[in-house]
Amino acid sequence: MGRGNALSLSGRADAEITAVTSRSASSAEQLAGEISGRGAARPAVHADLEALLADSAVDAVVLTTPDDVHGEMMVRAAQAGKHILVEKPMTTSVAEADAAVRAIREHGVVAMCLFNHRWVPAYAQAYELLADLGEGAVAYARKDDTIFVPTEMLSWADRTTCAWFLSSHDIDLVSWLLRDQVRRVYATARWGKLRSLGIDTPDGIQIQAEYSRGAVATFESAWIYPNTFPTVVDSYVSVIADDGVVQLDRQKESVVLAKPDGYSYPRNMLQRVMHGVPAGAYADAIAHWVDCCRTGRQPLITIESSRNVTAVLEAAHQSIETRQPVDVTMLADPGAA
Repeated sequence: MGRGNALSLSGRADAEITAVTSRSASSAEQLAGEISGRGAARPAVHADLEALLADSAVDAVVLTTPDDVHGEMMVRAAQAGKHILVEKPMTTSVAEADAAVRAIREHGVVAMCLFNHRWVPAYAQAYELLADLGEGAVAYARKDDTIFVPTEMLSWADRTTCAWFLSSHDIDLVSWLLRDQVRRVYATARWGKLRSLGIDTPDGIQIQAEYSRGAVATFESAWIYPNTFPTVVDSYVSVIADDGVVQLDRQKESVVLAKPDGYSYPRNMLQRVMHGVPAGAYADAIAHWVDCCRTGRQPLITIESSRNVTAVLEAAHQSIETRQPVDVTMLADPGAA
């Protein structure tokens, strides 16, 4: 994610990557070299976040660290007067999210959580279509990964869950599509396959959510699909309203690829390179954030709405432990429709 953000930013005329840092110095050096290899000035490589925040050439920071360390970094960045783009989920703790919101608002910086799905053309179109379909009634969102993700892609899968990692996207998206906020959740989880591999995190989680105006939604996440599945992620969203239904299936994204060793559907809506230039919803979301940093405009995704996604997920994990429904306390969203 750090590399993807950096490459999207390095191709922009209105932004420059002036510094990078990583827990791995070699990774940071490699990224700096890759950026300069694309024709941009080579960014400075700092030993840690503290050194990067002290760099006067840095106006804004992009935080692409593991889920559970976003909160404290956002507070430090806001206190340093740096604008912030943070990977999802915003935090894995409401207390940390609230501290970040306070710091961001007190210091007047622009901040956005990178829920890039709002820039997928089909999802943005669904938002407009649903405006004419009456009150939302029932929603279902599935985001399931292959087992490659928790066993190979992430070294820190045991510090998060599939719901934090996957359903955070869908909770933001469905709440936006419904133009409403969750008020209560009940969630269940299953452990087994990943624990047998020494990774102490659930295989799958289902969250039942009630919205304030009466809509109900199911959020499913799992990450034990076999690696033979034709995409790393299986993503599907359905919203039923009083006067119609919208379905969004991202199983196929217009390209089918067959090779001697397998059959796949290459993904291209979120991240792709077109004629040598990073493109897709990911790049579009980053471009929106850059524009907000330069103009001071409120991002489409407010930091309060992202805090509320954290609140839903914290309540869901509490429900898993207690096996009881849990009420969700929300902040007012200044960007709500």
